[in-house]
Order: sequence, then C-alpha cells, then structure tokens
Amino acid sequence: MRLLRGGRVADAGRLPRYVGLLAIGSAAIWAPIAAYLATAPLRYTSEMSLILPGAGASASVNLDRIGQASSYASSPFASSSVSPTETYKRLLAAERILDAAAGHMEMRREDYGKPRVELVDQTGLIHVSIVGNSADDAKARGDALLQAFFTEIDALRADEVARRETSAGGAIEEYRNSVQSTRAEISRLQKETGLISPEQYKVLVAEADTLSGRLRDLTATLAEKSEAVVALEQALSTTPSLAAAALKLHADSEFAALATQMSEQAALLSQARGRYGENHPEVKAARVGHEAARRQALDRAAGLTGLTEAALAGLDLSHVGNRAELLSDLVKLEAERAGLAAEHEALAERLDVAENRRLALIEPAARLEDLQRDFAVAEAVFASAMARTQTNRSDLFASYPLVQVLEDPSLPDSPSSPRRKLAIAAGAAATLLFMVGLGLGWMRRPLIDRLLATGQGTSAPAIRVAAE
Repeated sequence: MRLLRGGRVADAGRLPRYVGLLAIGSAAIWAPIAAYLATAPLRYTSEMSLILPGAGASASVNLDRIGQASSYASSPFASSSVSPTETYKRLLAAERILDAAAGHMEMRREDYGKPRVELVDQTGLIHVSIVGNSADDAKARGDALLQAFFTEIDALRADEVARRETSAGGAIEEYRNSVQSTRAEISRLQKETGLISPEQYKVLVAEADTLSGRLRDLTATLAEKSEAVVALEQALSTTPSLAAAALKLHADSEFAALATQMSEQAALLSQARGRYGENHPEVKAARVGHEAARRQALDRAAGLTGLTEAALAGLDLSHVGNRAELLSDLVKLEAERAGLAAEHEALAERLDVAENRRLALIEPAARLEDLQRDFAVAEAVFASAMARTQTNRSDLFASYPLVQVLEDPSLPDSPSSPRRKLAIAAGAAATLLFMVGLGLGWMRRPLIDRLLATGQGTSAPAIRVAAE
C-alpha cells in the first residue's frame, strides 16, 4: 500500500513537469509555423507543357531534265546520343532566355526568378513551372518565357540556315564557274570546227560511209558502160561523137538530098571512069560534079555538126541504113557513160571532202563529247547543289526539332506558397510525435515498478529508491 501510495504521489509530482514540457515543445513547434504563415509572402505558380512531335517529315521534288531534290527531316528521337528534350530543357533555363523574358516583363533578372523544368520519361513532354507574386504575374512570366524561348529557337534556326548557305556559297560558286567555263569551251570549239554535237560527227561518218558505198557501186556501173561503148566503137569503127553526128546529119532532109546527089555524082563518075580515061572530058565533068556535090554535103555537115573538115573526113556521109540502131545505141551508151562519169567525179569529190572533214574532226569530236559529258556532270552537280540549298531552307527542324505548346501558361486560382494546410499538418504531426514521446516518458515509471515487483528480498526497495 505504501508503494502504491508513494507511486501515486510520485506521479502527481511528475505531471506538472510533463505539462510544462508539452507547453514548451508545442510553443517551439507552432511559433515558427505561425511566424512563417504570418510573414511569408503569397506566391503563385503558373504551369505549362510543351511537346515535341515524334514523327519526321520528308519531301521530294522532281526537276525536269535535271534530277531529283529530296529533303528529309528525321524524328527528333531517332538519335540515341542527342536528346532534344534535354536540349530544350537546358535552353529554357539559359541565361539569355531568362534575360529576354525579364526584359519583356521590365524587371531585373534576379527578380524574375528561374523556371522549374521537368521531363516526362519515355515521352516528348516538357513541364515548365514559374513562380510569380500574383496569379496574373505568374501567368505573364510564363507567357514571357514562352515568347523568349520561341524567339531564340527561331533565331537559332535562322542562324543555322544562314551558316549552311554561307558554307555552301563557295561550293555553289565553284560549281557555277565550272559550268560556265565548260560551256565557253564548248562554244569556242563549236565556232572553230562548225561541229555542234557528237551526233553530227556520227552523221558525217555515216554519210562518208554511204558515199563510199555509192562510189564503189557507181565505179562498177561506169566500168560496164565503158566496156559496152568500147565494144560498139570497135564494131562500128567509129566514135560516139561521129555516130551522133551521123545520126544528126541523116535526120536532116537537106543533107539527105545532098548525100543522094553526091551518091548519084559518085555513080556517074564511076561510070565515066569505066568508059574513058582520067583525062576524058566526061570523066573530068563527072569529077567536078561529084566534088561539087561532096563539097556541098561537107559544108552542110559542118554547119549541122560543128565538126572540122578533118573530123568529117572520118564520117560516113552515106546513108546509115541498118546501122542507125547500133549508132543510136552507141550514142545512148556514151551519154549514159558520160553521165555516170560526171556523177562519179562529183561523188568522188564529195567523198574526198567528207573524208577530209571526218579526219579533221576526229579529235574535235572526241573533245566535244568529253566537254559535253563534263558539262552534263557539272550542270547536274550545280543543279543538285542549288536544289539542296533551296530545300535546306525549308528544312528548319533539322537541328532544332518542332516544339508545340501543349498547355498554355495557367492562371493559378490559389497561392502555391505558403502552403498553410501543409504547414498546419506538419505542426500537428510534430505535436503528435512530441506528445507520443512524452507519453513514452510518462509510462517509464510503471514499467520500472513492474520490473521491481518481480525482484527478490530486500533489494527491491533499494532498486525502487534508485529508480526514483
């Protein structure tokens, strides 16, 4: 009973101490919380989200007689070594971006603050939050950050395109000079030789081969005609010119009459010579008549044919009779032979000119073909470079992928700091834990008494006293 009473008296004596500790602990917990909630300014957080589309884009343009120009922008997530979301995360927090946003808000860089940028794994999402003094201020800061970010992205893309064009300008100028110099060399060669294209030289070679074949055929035909003319000349014992003259003479009626008269006088002369001597008056008269008729016939023949008297001496002035057809064949064959000979000569001259030109154009044709091949290659390279430069202008998202605003900066409806409920909950939790600690301290004495009750003999009071 004494122990019990003593224990209760002891508990009554401990209670004020524990109540005082509880008051001091609660004051230590709630005083900072109350001071924080009373003095901390209200802060509002505006949130926004950006997204990077994951698909690439491609374009292809066919240029007539030049080739094809292609433009392809790969997916921003195709490369495992470069993450566009990490790039944009760093860019959103870059000093020049924040300086531009602060300048847009007309405030100092230190007063603007720094945004909080978070990436969502396995996606192209970028969450951005920024703190302001009011809901409108936080939203305005988010809008300024977006504007500065997209302005910087556009500037980086324009700078990339400009640098590409600058680096490609020298190569394009070199390609242009190569095309112009090759074109000038082709023009100079065409003016000097008159050869427009390698196809023209091929036509010239084909023409020379055709002329050569025609000349061989014509040579054979001319040889046949010449042999036929020679055979008739030998058979008729005359020449084609005399045969033509004979046919012309005997086609003339006046000459035919003179030839008949000359034949009659020749017959009278022959009869007189058969009867009388050479000095007989009748023979002389017949000779004079025959000579007069012969002279008239020769004069008429000379007038018709234009032949000299020496040439007419070999002409048969008598009636041609059945020989007319053979003489006509001889004249015809000679005319054909003369025509073939003229054609052969003209064809031989043409062939000689063609062969000389072909031989003279062998090297220029080969040179022209090489130049045109070089020109085609240079033109294709130049056109490809120009097309690639033009398509690169539209490929704005090669290094800086397309980014879109998924969520505009929000207008917060409540302050994000200080968090009153969280502070009160934290204070209450701390108070509860402190009370639990005091409860455990309060329960220490009954536990010790229970342990002492299990002790032996007189040692128990000493242990109890020590515990007290």
